[in-house]
Amino acid sequence: MLTLKRPTLRHRGGVDRRRPPLARLLPAAVAVLVALSLNAPPAFAVTPPASPPASGSATGSVVESTTGGWNSRIDWRACADPADDPGTRCGTLRLPVDWARPRGETFELALARRPATDPAARIGALVFNPGGPGLSGVDVALTAASQLGPDVLRRFDIIGFDPRGTVRSAPVRCSSALLAQHPSLTPTTAAEFERLRTYNRQLREDCRAQSGPLFDHLDSVSVARDTDAIRAALGERQLSFYEWSYGTLIGQAYAELFPDRVRALAMDSVMDHSQGVRGYFRSGAASNEALFHEFVSWCERTPSCALHGRDVPALYDQLMRRADAGTLVDAGTGETLTWFELGFATFVNFFDATWADLATMLLALERGEPAALASPMVPVDSGVDLTEYALPAFCQDWSLPVDDFAEWNRYLELSRAAAPHLRASPLAVRFAAICLGWTAVNPQHELRVRTSTPILLLNGRYDPATPYDGAQRVARQLGTHGRLLTYEGSGHASYPRTECTRGNVDRYLIHRVLPPVGASCPAAPA
Repeated sequence: MLTLKRPTLRHRGGVDRRRPPLARLLPAAVAVLVALSLNAPPAFAVTPPASPPASGSATGSVVESTTGGWNSRIDWRACADPADDPGTRCGTLRLPVDWARPRGETFELALARRPATDPAARIGALVFNPGGPGLSGVDVALTAASQLGPDVLRRFDIIGFDPRGTVRSAPVRCSSALLAQHPSLTPTTAAEFERLRTYNRQLREDCRAQSGPLFDHLDSVSVARDTDAIRAALGERQLSFYEWSYGTLIGQAYAELFPDRVRALAMDSVMDHSQGVRGYFRSGAASNEALFHEFVSWCERTPSCALHGRDVPALYDQLMRRADAGTLVDAGTGETLTWFELGFATFVNFFDATWADLATMLLALERGEPAALASPMVPVDSGVDLTEYALPAFCQDWSLPVDDFAEWNRYLELSRAAAPHLRASPLAVRFAAICLGWTAVNPQHELRVRTSTPILLLNGRYDPATPYDGAQRVARQLGTHGRLLTYEGSGHASYPRTECTRGNVDRYLIHRVLPPVGASCPAAPA
């Protein structure tokens, strides 16, 4: 059974829960070291051109350099932590902070390589990016045997890297004291809205001061260029990709920049990077409302549900009204919950469709009993001066302008029209609040992929973080070269769900065979 590592979630009362990887968009990523192969191909270098490639070129090529500050040679070594394959090795690659200035300042990118288990059948290198932003590709390479199917492991070297600004790759750090002062993510007055915008500016300045120039170059286009530098250093002509969730933005950027270097690209839980702010709020809200009704349907037909036989929508609406009135309390901490905090705690259970946990939580809140609740705030360790903070990468990739409090309320009203019970997508609200006042360096746009390579998209019909309609839009943007496979179930990340989803992705990665138009995989049994 293929599984995804479920990192720890600490709720307000200090009790650990478990949740699937993308939920670590919200707290900081938990690092697990990974490794690279003892049989790694030798690094190579070529003479750099007389002038560097133009920044932003649609088909710009990464050029390997051993001069001017960065080096194409990977520094391979044993991993600090054991991998699931003894041949796995870890390494670092020194790269430019700013690809428009390739001879300028540099940083060290951490990566790992798990060799194909059958060298005679080896196809090439498969890059696995778990997204986040803030999740570790090194970690997924370390645990590749539990992440990918055996046929894929047999045919590919698995390459994972920690994107710039995260985990082991010069992570962004910010003042713990300042992060601990984060104002509410859902301002209720114009004054609170302006306070949030002012705080965001202060936090940006602090993070930039603590992290250096890399802070301004965290976007997915820069990460895609880093990826091509990895390809060159490995000596590969092309790369294959399994990109998940936020990682699909990197896959899309790579396919736009380097179309001839993509052998295969499988994107699971697809982000649509063409939506404006209205679409972002509305689509996310509708997707989460649909998931809420999936939970209600499960509870109606499942006697073991703690709310079986109850009017679950009415109960949830009652909890929301209590939150509005200031009378909904987490008995474990004594803290009053807002509508947004209730929605966020609900949303976390959508990631793996943990319906039983959600029912138990709602019943405990109704009764005034302690409940395990996920907080939307970034966890801060008061015992350290600086906290790793990966979320600024999102603000560099997404332009979500909100001019004033009145406009903020209009977006919330738009969300509530699409989600009368949940009221909004907690993820959309959270990121819009965190990115308030930012100017994106890689804003949304229609995909411009000019490749003859067939591209596979996989998305759940009921996905809380990457709505299904977004995957449909990306498939349309890819035209005849994109094919969407639908997982008819709930949750985030569809590849590990069933034999059907695993089989279709594995077959595509190995043989580049797409499923038929309109193909779908049944939901896993609840």
